[in-house]
Amino acid sequence: MTTIYHMAAEADWHVAEANGHYGGSADDLRDGFIHFSTASQVKESAAKHRAGRRDLVLLFVKAEILGPALKWEAARGGQPFPHLYSELPAGAVHRAVPLPLGPDGRHVFPDLD
Repeated sequence: MTTIYHMAAEADWHVAEANGHYGGSADDLRDGFIHFSTASQVKESAAKHRAGRRDLVLLFVKAEILGPALKWEAARGGQPFPHLYSELPAGAVHRAVPLPLGPDGRHVFPDLD
């Protein structure tokens, strides 16, 4: 199975756990889909779109669980990125870990699947 990743505000993720679903960030809502990255894309995505954010958790999701609402679409540099055109069921997240900043101001990532 393919694991994909989403960086969520910790407070938003806690609400999603209580409600059973995550609707996405303000950027996701604006764009009409929830942005995900692969293991090889997520660090660059964090540096580009979430630089300096101290309140993030990294969500680990098995792509195959999401069904046809997950589309792989060309984005940065023509790379295929996973985009979810629905809410994310909280139960689809098999791991959520804090994404702290290191001494250099960049996010410190756990081992990725």
